Formats: sequence, structure tokens, C-alpha cells
Amino acid sequence: MPARQKYLCQSLLGFGAALYLFFTAKLPVETQLVLPFLKNMTITLGPLLFILMTYFVIVGSSNAVNLTDGLDGLAVMPAVMISAALGVFAYASGNIQMANYLVIPYVPGVGEVVVFCGSLVGAGLGFLWFNTYPAQVFMGDVGALALGAALGIIAVCVRQEIVFFVMSGIFVIETVSVILQVGSFKLTGKRIFKMAPIHHHFELKGWPEPRVIVRFWIITFILVLFGLATLKLR
Repeated sequence: MPARQKYLCQSLLGFGAALYLFFTAKLPVETQLVLPFLKNMTITLGPLLFILMTYFVIVGSSNAVNLTDGLDGLAVMPAVMISAALGVFAYASGNIQMANYLVIPYVPGVGEVVVFCGSLVGAGLGFLWFNTYPAQVFMGDVGALALGAALGIIAVCVRQEIVFFVMSGIFVIETVSVILQVGSFKLTGKRIFKMAPIHHHFELKGWPEPRVIVRFWIITFILVLFGLATLKLR
């Protein structure tokens, strides 16, 4: 499928999900932007900003995971760790006593999302068994795009888009490296990296593939721990 057709499908699904989440919201906090580290600090977005932000979170996350999926196991293990962390946020946000204690928004019913997060973790680990270097099976666009979109939707449901952005630092860096590479080449005719996404840059610098993969996993693990720490830093 050509890139434009894929992006069109992503956009339709992204806007559809954003509209559904907005019109099914029961509490004001379900359409507000929650600021981590700060107690009871939210920004009221309104219909337009909420729908646009949700769209960009879903579509951006979908493409970011797809861009990262260039080495064996590189995308799926960070996705597993982020899914597990979002499951913790979902459980806490769906429990009114725990949400009040941790000073995070209480979202009725979102605790059920833990089941889906657990499914992503289990499926991801099962897939990783065969996708680890050297890989026997591959995710492809269908898997990577869907996995990224699922993570984005969960982040919106639990109202932790900013924390999700932090925990997804590897996905963000991979995406930004592509944007910078393409922009620099079109504007100046020069490349910033040896190759984009950035994991290929490190490969061309002489890093063995397993070293790139594991070091990116370690970075994600640290970022996920930092994201989880925001539960208490409030």
C-alpha cells in the first residue's frame, strides 16, 4: 500500500478514535491535559484541541513505532515495557482511592484497560521470543502501526499523554532523526546522520546490531521508570 494511502487510513482511524473518546467522556478530566509532577494541574482543551491532540498522539505513536521497527526486537521490547507501565497507570486511574492518594485523575472504568495492557505485554513477549536477534519472524507495517496506535490510545484513555511522550523517548528520537535527516537533505543537500532512523546511524558507526538493540532497551527501561516515578513525585 502506498504511503499516502496508509496515512489516509491512519488519519481516518485516528480521528474516529478521537471523536469517540471525546463524545463518550463522562467527566471533564477525560478531555483535559494532565500535567505530571504538579498536583491537580490540568489544562482544559475543549473539543477541537482535544480531538487534534488525540489524533496526533495516536497517529504519531503509530508511525514512531513503525520507524523504530528496523532491527530485531528493537521496537517490541520498548512497547512491552511501555504497555506494562500504562497498565499501572490504568489500574491506578480506575481506582478512586488509589487515584486520590496518588493525585492523578480518576477515570471511571479505565481500570479495565489493564486487561488489554496485559495482553499486549504477553503477546509482545511471545513475539519477542521469535523476533530476538537473529529474528525468525517480523512484525511488518501491520503489526508496528497497530501496536503504536494501541499505545497512543491507551495513553489518552489514562490521561497520561505527557508521561507517555517521556516513556516513548526512543520512539520519539527515532522519529525526530528521520524528520531532521529529510529536512536537512532537502534544504541543504547534506545529511545529519549517516543513515536514518538513528539506529542505522549507530550501525554504520560500527556498533553490532545486538549492542544497538540492548542499549535502546536500557534507555527505554530508564525512561519508563522515570514515567512511573511521576506517580509519587506529585
